[in-house]
Amino acid sequence: MWTSMFVVFDALTFFYIVLGVVLGIVVGAIPGLTASMLIALTLPLTFSMGAIDAISLLVAMYVGGAAGSLITAILIRMPGTPASVMTTLDGYPMTQKGLAGLALSLGIGASFMGSVISWVFLILLARPLSELAVNFTDFDFFAMVVMALFLIVLLSKGNMLKGLIAGLLGVLVALPGIDPIGGNYRFTFGVVALRDGFALLPVLVGLFAGSQILNELICPSESSGLAGAQKTQASVRLRRRDLQRHWGTVLRSSVIGTWIGILPGVGANIGSAVAYSVAKTFSSTPEEFGNGCEEGVVASESANNATVGGALVPLISLGIPGSIVDALLLGGLIIHGLQPGPNLFRNSPDFVYAIFGTMLLASVLMLIVMYFTTAWIAKIAMVPPKFLLPALVVLSIVGSFTLANNWTNVVVMLAFSVVGFFLERNNYSLAPFVIGLVLAPIAETSFRAATMYTDGQMVPLIFTLVPMVSVALTIVMTVFMFRVNRDV
Repeated sequence: MWTSMFVVFDALTFFYIVLGVVLGIVVGAIPGLTASMLIALTLPLTFSMGAIDAISLLVAMYVGGAAGSLITAILIRMPGTPASVMTTLDGYPMTQKGLAGLALSLGIGASFMGSVISWVFLILLARPLSELAVNFTDFDFFAMVVMALFLIVLLSKGNMLKGLIAGLLGVLVALPGIDPIGGNYRFTFGVVALRDGFALLPVLVGLFAGSQILNELICPSESSGLAGAQKTQASVRLRRRDLQRHWGTVLRSSVIGTWIGILPGVGANIGSAVAYSVAKTFSSTPEEFGNGCEEGVVASESANNATVGGALVPLISLGIPGSIVDALLLGGLIIHGLQPGPNLFRNSPDFVYAIFGTMLLASVLMLIVMYFTTAWIAKIAMVPPKFLLPALVVLSIVGSFTLANNWTNVVVMLAFSVVGFFLERNNYSLAPFVIGLVLAPIAETSFRAATMYTDGQMVPLIFTLVPMVSVALTIVMTVFMFRVNRDV
């Protein structure tokens, strides 16, 4: 295993990991731009790359993007991603007190520790879970996919009804094309271009990059400026004693973030909020939270970065993405001829261990890059989005066109740019849509294959272990999340 992990030190692979970490941090620090948007735009560029190089680049972006948002969250109270919203509660007050350097140091150190601790869980859990999943039946996979879809709908932004509608729209988009069981065309409505269905990549580029471009064109955001950041050019100084004071908070929050990351549909923003709430409960000075408390920054950042490793566990072991970024990674794996799931360890073990190595190396590089470049990245993050739009437009069109060298995919990308724009403008979360799009073929194939094997009998779906456990976990998570939303 360890030998396979060292493939990340190949010169070209190492370069891609460094590039991915830097781009992830920069994009994560820019409010309005996200790691999911970056990965969606990058997917077309990976076609000519080897599978290990391509996925290493994408995973490195994932790790960098999770950490980068803390910079603007602390300095100007504008988190680059929703996962760092809790960081602003104490990070920005520390900046106002002239402690920006300390806040950044704690955030960067906690981000690194959270990533490493979740990496340990990834190493320990991924293979045993995949070996267990090898014995799962088609009914078992169908039950787990339905559980994932339900949890994502339940926890989607807005209300549950809108989450359900978005998820069903994603399922509908997955239906046109070739019937996976019968092999005949369906829902093409006589349109030749729909015979292969909607290609995943143009849909993703449209939903994330295109919709953001439309949003900036129609509703341009106000320039935020560096008013808060320029008051504090304090250098980032990572001191061991600073983290030692909060070692218990780091460990507890990282474990919380990892396990919440494993659960489909929960996400880094929920993991951060739960860890923050728990840290406040265990703190000897809970009244300081929200007023510049160091523990608040540490808890939030260690948890939201720990969800990265946690989310990779079900993706690699079961082929079930737990978030938008994981759905994009799943698409990247499929594009390169790899199917995440129980057989990935059997068929491509070297590839899996390369992912493990990438995450650890990316975490170390994230620490180094943020330590030395945070002040500069903060300035880059203040570039108004309107100056970035021309490059994003070109990348979106070129990336969609080069998928199959035809304009159909460009039209699909443009169409889903409009779809994504209207969904988000009306508070429909894109997460249920994307997860529904990605998981619907898996659910359909599993269900139809299972019913064919049992001659239409549904008893195994109701009275076997995995479906029963899936239902129980869904109920427990539903109750748990209602309590968290009430308390946080």
